[in-house]
Amino acid sequence: MPLHPNKEGTSMITLLAAMPLVAILMLMVGFRWSGSKAGVAGWLTALIIAAIGFKTGFNVLLWAQISGLFRAANVLYIIWGALFFFRVTEADGTLDATSNLLQQLTPSRVLQVLLLAWGFTSFLQGVGGFGVPVAVVAPILVTMGFPALQAVVMASVGHAWAISFGSLGASYEALISATGLLGTEIGPWMAVFLGLVCFLVGIAVLWIAGGKRMVRQGWWQLSSMGAAMAITQYAAARVGLGNIAAMLGALAGIITGTVWARAQASNRLKKNPIADIEKPSVNFRDGLRKMAPYGILLIIIFTVNFIIPLKTVLNDITFQVNIPELVLADQSRIPAAKTQSISLFGHPGALLVYAGALTFLLAIKQGTLPPGSREKIRKGVLRSGLKSSLGILAMMAMATTMQSAGMVAQLSSNMASISGNLYPLVAPFIGALGAFMT
Repeated sequence: MPLHPNKEGTSMITLLAAMPLVAILMLMVGFRWSGSKAGVAGWLTALIIAAIGFKTGFNVLLWAQISGLFRAANVLYIIWGALFFFRVTEADGTLDATSNLLQQLTPSRVLQVLLLAWGFTSFLQGVGGFGVPVAVVAPILVTMGFPALQAVVMASVGHAWAISFGSLGASYEALISATGLLGTEIGPWMAVFLGLVCFLVGIAVLWIAGGKRMVRQGWWQLSSMGAAMAITQYAAARVGLGNIAAMLGALAGIITGTVWARAQASNRLKKNPIADIEKPSVNFRDGLRKMAPYGILLIIIFTVNFIIPLKTVLNDITFQVNIPELVLADQSRIPAAKTQSISLFGHPGALLVYAGALTFLLAIKQGTLPPGSREKIRKGVLRSGLKSSLGILAMMAMATTMQSAGMVAQLSSNMASISGNLYPLVAPFIGALGAFMT
């Protein structure tokens, strides 16, 4: 909940409000600092400016740090769960098997990228979301030969169009609640604009993967998959199925892409049957068996989200702290509130842990874990988790400090006042600022 600074509207106060963000960008882009180091620097900058420039009291800053800790814990729960799931699937050969199976389905790099980074990430966003699409798909893309950064960016961008109807309609329900409109009123229009975004996202994914050349190569596959996704999502929203519109749209895209892959395979066989016979093949049954961890994860996600009594039980134990009413230097008050709630057993991070644990037990039973895998998994999770945790903690603390001190409100109101009648064009950037902060 933003606080308002003592001084408003001056260019100096707005410049001060932007300094933590500017500092992070300069340090990461200009000086190549790591996210952890830059995050700590941004956090300290925000604390100093909040205390001196915005006259924010100690009590307000203290509760801002506590709020930031809970926000960070929500994110870190997902990251640590994802790392555990990733390291287990890496150790038991799931990643390599998935990569081989996809390449057996289609050697076309275009379809591989579209099916994974666009279709499958969007499907995972539709049924789960909250970081799961990137956690699952990015490692597969890496095993297929993409650089780690490129893989993460493709997976992150690829499901962007599915977020508003994703997570079984979590954002969609929030929009209905905030606007007071019926789902049948807001849903179809959302689907129209998100359908356009869907095409742009597909183009972006191909561009990231291989530039303009790959976009030209995959134009027809992209167009047909995008049309299937957009039309199916619109139809679902139109008939009141907004909660699963993204999931159904993504599924339609995956089916369309698979049809393309099989059609191309059939054409190759007609043109050169001997070469196709001589080419070593992957056993599809073994490949599908190796992909069991993803099936386990999907079953867990579906079960928890669709069996409401189970979902209620899992989300019964939560951690949350009450924030008291806070008084600012100008004597304005912030009403009492609560930190973000963390569900111990129903959190998306917990679902990833369940899937990782079941995969680990299954691998032990089948004897597919190489010697020393347990220690390798443990060290891998700790090494990667600790490295990212500090940066996320610092970034979240910076965000809540800026929010509580009124720095975010200052930036947003200044952008709105400068834009005037052009506010609708600026509004998405204000929303992006809010998304970054929260």
